Amino acid sequence: MTLNLMEIPQQAKPLHPNLSVPRDGWGRPLVVPRGGGKPKGHTRTTTFIDCIEDKSNIVDWKTRNVLIGAARRPDLADKARELDPEDAADKKRLNALVEQAEDAAGANEKSRKGTYLHDLSEYVDRGEPLPKTISGADLDDMAAYMMATSVLKVIAVEQFVIVPELSVGGTFDRLCEYEGPGPDGKPIAGNFITDTKTGSIEYGRLKMAAQLATYSRGELYDHTKFPAPDKDDKKAFAAWKKQEFTAEQAAQAYSPLPPVNPDWGIIVHLPQGRGVCNLYWADLRIGWSLAQLALTIRQARSTKGAVLPFVTQAT
Repeated sequence: MTLNLMEIPQQAKPLHPNLSVPRDGWGRPLVVPRGGGKPKGHTRTTTFIDCIEDKSNIVDWKTRNVLIGAARRPDLADKARELDPEDAADKKRLNALVEQAEDAAGANEKSRKGTYLHDLSEYVDRGEPLPKTISGADLDDMAAYMMATSVLKVIAVEQFVIVPELSVGGTFDRLCEYEGPGPDGKPIAGNFITDTKTGSIEYGRLKMAAQLATYSRGELYDHTKFPAPDKDDKKAFAAWKKQEFTAEQAAQAYSPLPPVNPDWGIIVHLPQGRGVCNLYWADLRIGWSLAQLALTIRQARSTKGAVLPFVTQAT
């Protein structure tokens, strides 16, 4: 089979426009609740489920990169010597130096490359020609992507959804139709939440299952029903955040997902620069139970009274 990546047939178009969703100072999507009211910050899906992940490996990786970056950029260490890690202002400066050290070590290159591959895969799934400046390695990756995902029919690309019961919002990569052997080898058919990963999937598989499970329980949310001013216009944006919307207005922004398989999702693993792509089943039953656990953990963080002052005299 010969693949002409520059002439891809038309496939998926978005169910709703996924332009930039308004966000607050913490990067949380601002969503008008279904019952109406002011725009409310919702936790990003990836942030919400992050509490279930063992971060020891990524912490070690980041620490190594800071050391490598400081070795490559001695000027960063010189600047750090002048700063007080206990001073609030200096903490911010130190954090900025850490980011520069990580960048000097090349830690952010994989992330940038992963974002680029995601963008290229959108060209493929939207049926648009790939950029003419694409490298040979990227062409190989996209050819592998097309071959692996040829069993999937893309229904929607990059859709923003809300899960009201978790106060969570996020954008899933794809909604795909599939018919064929399932995880147990028996026939399965329907629509499946699909997510593309360009890095290692050795770790974080529970988080991936929880992420897809959360998306599968979501409702489509069209933020363009409540146009927000440019965030650079701070006064206008602040006024928009205080605006009250009726339940009737809010309801216009919500719509159900097409029927989605609640038990299984699909991971598309496209490692960078290797010209290979593999599909994996994600058990969303496990994932949803972990999302519920994440809710319990996050709620528990507000528990008070775990430690009290020691009193030596009776009152």
